[in-house]
Parts: sequence; structure tokens; C-alpha cells
Amino acid sequence: MTVSLEVAEGVGTLRLDRPPMNALDVATQDRLKELAEEATRRADVRAVVLYGGEKVFAAGADIKEMQVMDHAAMVLRARALQDSFTAVARIPKPVVAAVTGYALGGGCELALCADYRIAGDNAKLGQPEILLGLIPGAGGTQRLSRLIGPSKAKDLIFTGRQVKADEALALGLVDRVVPAAEVYEAAHAWAARLAQGPAIALRAAKEAIDTGLETDIDTGLAVERTWFAGLFATEDRERGMRSFVEEGPGKAKFI
Repeated sequence: MTVSLEVAEGVGTLRLDRPPMNALDVATQDRLKELAEEATRRADVRAVVLYGGEKVFAAGADIKEMQVMDHAAMVLRARALQDSFTAVARIPKPVVAAVTGYALGGGCELALCADYRIAGDNAKLGQPEILLGLIPGAGGTQRLSRLIGPSKAKDLIFTGRQVKADEALALGLVDRVVPAAEVYEAAHAWAARLAQGPAIALRAAKEAIDTGLETDIDTGLAVERTWFAGLFATEDRERGMRSFVEEGPGKAKFI
């Protein structure tokens, strides 16, 4: 399989495994969607790590596969391409990308689908599609501009240039930089901590933030207050408040 889902102690690792560069061909895209939807359904998956291995996250789409596709073929495929990435972005649980080596084109777009990005000091990220006479097609024009702002996104997309980990951190494209050998460990620790948190409240927080970014503030506030009030029906809310009153903050054990 080109993508696998391994689950341990509440953390699901979505692992790309298509040597040597984890090129995202059609079969890999479809498998990614399938496993993202599985991670969404499974109660034993409380947080997710996206990982491409020690050497490379994903160097982009399979160019040889795309080269033979004409306009009609891509009209049929483009939605499925986006849907596979959207399935990752819509996992209603905390998702962290563990980025080593290249995360280019579709690889960068996949990292953008995570809630948080930890990069190795050997990472290189970018959207080089313009160098092929194309634009990003798996969400890059939308998610990148929302993450780092339109002018910075346009610079990366217009030029197709790659940025190293330190510049990616300065741009806000990644959130932490660690030694390359420690990337997965750091990402897994981030996910494992949140896997112990209140699952419904984390889902609510993610949906409220993501919905708010895609709509006007009044609609976003409506989503927020609906979730906020709804969480008062959960046992985790009762546990959290009782623990705070009796023991102080940060000691609640959620179910």
C-alpha cells in the first residue's frame, strides 16, 4: 500500500510510503482519502500524524502520470484530487504534519491540510507548479493564502521557489523546526498530548475555527456559540469544571 494508517495509544499515523519521493499518484490520492475517512470514523483515533518517512514528506504529484492526461481527463480527475486532500483537512481531530526533506507541490498542499506543522531542519517546502505552466490544484491557492496571507502566498506560487525550514518558519508556513531525526517524535508527542484531551471539545474548536475562516464573522460567532453551549451537555465538561474547582487547572482526566 502507498499509504497506511497505524494506530497506537489514541494516535493514528497516516504514513506515505511510495519510494523514493512519495510522489502522489492517483492511487495514492485515493488511498489517502480512504484512510483519512477511516481516521475520521474510528473512535480509537483521537489525533493524527501525517508522515512521509525519515527522508522525504512528499515531493509532489506524479508528473509522468499527469503528463499524458489531457484537458478532458483532468476535468474528470481534478475534483477527486481536491477531495482526497479535503478529506484530510476535515478530519475532526487534531492533525499534525511531520515534515522531513521535500514537501513540494502536492506534498506542500498535504501539509497545509494539517492543523499544525513540525518541520525538520532539512525541510524544503514550496509550490513549484508554475514552473510546469500550472497552478496548485489540490488546495494550494486557497489554504496557503489563508495560512500565510495573500501576498506571501503569491510570491511562493508566482515564483515556484522552494523555501528552507528557517524561512518557512518565518513565513508561518511551519510552526516548529526541530532536528530532522526528531521530527516524528516531536509530532507524535504533540498528537499524543491532544489525544488525552476532551475529544468533542477539540472537534468543536477545530470546526469553529475552520468554519470562521471560510465565512463572515457573524456566521462564525453563531457556530462558536452553538458549540460552546452544546458542550455543556458533555461529561467531559462536567469533569473539567469539577476538576478545576476541586484540584486546580490542568488536572482533569477526560473520557
